[in-house]
Amino acid sequence: MVWLAWIIASRLREPRDVPWWSEALWVVLAAQAMVFWWTGLYRGLWRFASLPDLWNIARAALFGTLAITLGMFLFSRLEGVSRGVLFLYPLILLVLLGAPRLIYRYWKDSRYGGPSRSGERRVLILGAGRAGETLLRELKRENRLRPVGFLDDNRALRGSRIHGVPVLGGIDRVGELAREVAAEMLLIAIPGASNQQMQRVVELCEGSGLPFRTVPRLRDVVEGRSSFSELKEVAIEDLLGREPVELDWSAIRLALSGKRVLVTGGGGSIGSELCRQVARLGVERLTILEQSEYNLYRIEQELRAAFPDVLIDCLLGDAGDAASVDHALSTARPQLVFHAAAYKHVPLLQPQVREAVRNNVLATQVLALACLRHKVECFLLVSSDKAVNPANVMGATKRWAEIVCQALAGEGETRFVTVRFGNVLDSAGSVVPLFREQIRRGGPVTVTHPEITRYFMTIPEACQLILQAMTLGEGGELFALDMGEPVRIRYLAEQMILLTGKVPDHDVPIVYTGLRPGEKLFEEIFHAQESYEHTRHPKIWLAQGRPLPRAALDAALHQARQASLRFDEVELRRLLSDWVPEYRPEAESQVVSLHRSA
Repeated sequence: MVWLAWIIASRLREPRDVPWWSEALWVVLAAQAMVFWWTGLYRGLWRFASLPDLWNIARAALFGTLAITLGMFLFSRLEGVSRGVLFLYPLILLVLLGAPRLIYRYWKDSRYGGPSRSGERRVLILGAGRAGETLLRELKRENRLRPVGFLDDNRALRGSRIHGVPVLGGIDRVGELAREVAAEMLLIAIPGASNQQMQRVVELCEGSGLPFRTVPRLRDVVEGRSSFSELKEVAIEDLLGREPVELDWSAIRLALSGKRVLVTGGGGSIGSELCRQVARLGVERLTILEQSEYNLYRIEQELRAAFPDVLIDCLLGDAGDAASVDHALSTARPQLVFHAAAYKHVPLLQPQVREAVRNNVLATQVLALACLRHKVECFLLVSSDKAVNPANVMGATKRWAEIVCQALAGEGETRFVTVRFGNVLDSAGSVVPLFREQIRRGGPVTVTHPEITRYFMTIPEACQLILQAMTLGEGGELFALDMGEPVRIRYLAEQMILLTGKVPDHDVPIVYTGLRPGEKLFEEIFHAQESYEHTRHPKIWLAQGRPLPRAALDAALHQARQASLRFDEVELRRLLSDWVPEYRPEAESQVVSLHRSA
């Protein structure tokens, strides 16, 4: 093609006197070949030729012309070479190299990816940006669905065509335009949409009465959880999950890379995701302490398959067993310990104060003291927003665990850091899987109170912010994660029902059962006495700890241990209310009855 482009350009300038071959052509071929190799043109795949390939060809033709000019000057001082030839040559070469690639690409798409006219499903694509254009090409190539139009709120795109498919109008006209073009399905191709934008789009899609799917969020594609061409049902996380959080990955990677890490409760929802995040960041050794045999087996199989280069030790044991903890620390010699093992189910723990104190408080003390003895660099306690003004046993025990860690800060070489956050979407035992199962059975969906609200975040985001807080802590800090705006549980239930294509209170009833013992209408992030301040990260707040008498705390923990051995739950409740004054077990029934009457 280089030879042909040079001959055509030369004959256009001098039709009669141009030979088919000359010594100067060796210079042309050699110079252009070196430029082709330098620009990577030989590595392109014709099957996927597109505008970037044409740009690369144009760049290669331009730089090739410059190289030819230099070569001709050195070879013959440009004798007999017309400037018109040097002007025409790159244009002709662009056509000769670009046209065959695009023709081949068109032929392949038409042969293997063109729409079938029989039995195909007509779809509207919501979003005419880069994601929509990429989705259109994937649909044409895979011959799955037939795109009949785009909808986009950008007025400048109205009336334009993308690969022959017209942009029909704004997304707010989806119901009207879908009927006009006889669309049978809607595809949402707005991976960068905020949650408020996504809620609006989903409401419009639900109003159209058509089934709809979406492409994955950008962060899911980047983190390898989804492929871009994968169409999926809109999940509740797409509507309630918060905006992507910018993290200081350099600081996190520096704090974790090459380190030895231990995670307690590593088979649970938070613990398992912490293990994934930690392994992904290149730790030297990851040790998991978990008392559930099945959960330990499951996370071990997943991590060994996904991270074969990471040394992984899986230990079956209780974080409250001093012998088990000492064995784990002496064997693994961790530098960082993430304590995610805890009982967290509020109604289940209400009548079982002994198990709650033993697992959430006494186990934290056992592990924390062992970390001091083994000179662990950092101990991070995963806490809960239910520890603020707790109205239940679970929250009170998590607050007491926070007190234990704050009291031990400064005792030795270990940095004690506490991180407090709210509900995690789709975690084990949470409301999302419960609602999902109730909807699958046809209802009813049970909500305790019409006005009850909770803070929500996704599991990956919670764990990433935990890792970020670990890099901020110098010892004794209590960090709280910015949970955004609280969500009404009623809204959560309604949206989950709508996302299955059913109508709340028509196809699936919603029943209000009343607040359960220990349940509050709303959760808080900080106590009134914990004046809080900003940190270097905008989504992480620092609470000022309250003064703690260490000797009295040790004595109370000893009493709690003895009461636990005697199974004296009355004494345990007394100790719990002494150390967490906001918790009043005798007032629980009164609070519940007041909430119910409200």
